[in-house]
Amino acid sequence: MTVFFFLSGYLITTLMRMEWETCGSVSLGQFYLRRALRILPPFYLTLALATAAAAIGILPFGFTPSAVVAQSLHVFNYWLITHRSTGEPAGTGVYWSLAVEEHFYLVFPLAFIALQKGVREPARRAMILYAVCAAILAWRMILVYRLHASADRTYMASDTRVDSILYGCALAIYGNPSLDGSSRFSEATWKWGILPVSMGVLLLTFVYRDAAFRETMRYSLQGVALTPLFMTSIRYPTWGIYRPLNTRAASFVGVLSYSLYLVHHVILFAVQDHVAIHPVGQAAIALGLSLALAWTIYRLVEKPCAVLRRRLSRATRAPGPRGADVQATRSEAQVPSPEVGS
Repeated sequence: MTVFFFLSGYLITTLMRMEWETCGSVSLGQFYLRRALRILPPFYLTLALATAAAAIGILPFGFTPSAVVAQSLHVFNYWLITHRSTGEPAGTGVYWSLAVEEHFYLVFPLAFIALQKGVREPARRAMILYAVCAAILAWRMILVYRLHASADRTYMASDTRVDSILYGCALAIYGNPSLDGSSRFSEATWKWGILPVSMGVLLLTFVYRDAAFRETMRYSLQGVALTPLFMTSIRYPTWGIYRPLNTRAASFVGVLSYSLYLVHHVILFAVQDHVAIHPVGQAAIALGLSLALAWTIYRLVEKPCAVLRRRLSRATRAPGPRGADVQATRSEAQVPSPEVGS
């Protein structure tokens, strides 16, 4: 999940930075319009279909109306923490992560504008974000070591997980491999020094199972370790470990990534409940159905919404420098969806 949060922060901040550098400002109206048309139609369509499927027995376990309302209002993460049980339609538990994303989208554009206006040097802007990440780590430690909060509290709450997004934001602001100049380190240093250390740190966060560590330091170390991984994946896409990510198959999955993220658990629950075969066979069927449904949503919902976004952007664009809303729309079409786990 941390990887997708990091990706979301990096992509969104890169788009806002492009707009600022092109127009000298960021249009909040355009930002929220693009986000709403990008996120909400597939979000509510999948939730409606899953709720209907649970109501008529296609999905197991049923649902509670309060859970669906919490999902609809983007507060499902705190609903889960408070209730300590699930009542959502089967397979829609991932909506907690989308609630974190929505809270981030509400606040961060204002913070970005404040940083751009109030802090001249990009390095200092990034350091401010890293300081916020450190403060969130301290808050998690207080929750775990002093207040004995539950694992759900630190894992799903926006105030304890938004740092995973902010690490990506900091990279987008300073040292951005897509927008800034060449690295101060040689390719060999990245390949044989920095990258292996980063991968080692990331592996450590997966294998070290101490509960307190997992709910405090784990997310921070993952954010630090992911920064070099993202930088090298963009600067050196032909390296062996990154080459599979640049194949046609990976690009196809990237295009479908948001819808696929929304539907895959729903389909898996339905297949497990109705298809009595070996789990490997169930997984294969669920994968095929998930790809087919995600492609359908992409063609019938996401693509028309993208066209509408472009039309509304052109209609509402203020006169002046060439609008970065067009640049942002083009950039969004070239990268995987930031809402995955988004």
